[in-house]
Amino acid sequence: MNSLPMSGATALIARLRRPLFLPLLAFALLMAVMPEALAHGVPEGDKGFIQESTGVMLMPFIYMGAKHMITGYDHLLFLFGVIFFLYRLKDVGLYVTLFAVGHSITLLFGVLSNISISSYVIDAIIGFSVVYKALDNLGAFQRWFGYQPDTRLATLIFGLLHGFGLATKIQEFEISPDGLIANLIAFNVGVEIGQLLALGGILILMGYWRRTASLWRHAYTANVAMMSAGFLLMGYQITGLIVSQ
Repeated sequence: MNSLPMSGATALIARLRRPLFLPLLAFALLMAVMPEALAHGVPEGDKGFIQESTGVMLMPFIYMGAKHMITGYDHLLFLFGVIFFLYRLKDVGLYVTLFAVGHSITLLFGVLSNISISSYVIDAIIGFSVVYKALDNLGAFQRWFGYQPDTRLATLIFGLLHGFGLATKIQEFEISPDGLIANLIAFNVGVEIGQLLALGGILILMGYWRRTASLWRHAYTANVAMMSAGFLLMGYQITGLIVSQ
């Protein structure tokens, strides 16, 4: 189960009963972020390239896929939550593979099938996935409902939803059908490369943090901040959906 050990969970549950000072503080700090930083879109230069390119262009699409993942804070937040309490590389590999398989399937299927879903809805769901993972790490489901969801299934499902987010971004542009499949595969390969690079950085930082006593002292704060960020992402996207109607 990808959550706190019992000793850590007991201390964490006790903290959950404290006043909501930390969540409110984290939320207030996140509200200071500029709206542009919340818009998980594609840079103007990349937009122009995608719209004007024709034929097979593997390396540029690999680069854009890697860049999109490395700068995709919502995807990285979810991955951070997934590996937060994973210590064995075998477990990290399993969950990251499930996530990768999920978003690879829907990225390719969504674009090739021309399935269009509002980017606001998809990004709000991605924000919800961050909230879900933070609550899972906090042991909230076990405490509230006496039930622990299957974290492997949840990771796969949210991977599928994250893939639709990537597909939605690509479909916002009139990408040429010439070389489409090869370019999509290249983009997806780039996404996986970017994910591995970002994951490597996160694991290095987590490795240093886990050697210190501060991990358990600040695990609650870190997950509450992550949950607050997820709520902020959801609120921003839902507001955008309402305003766009």
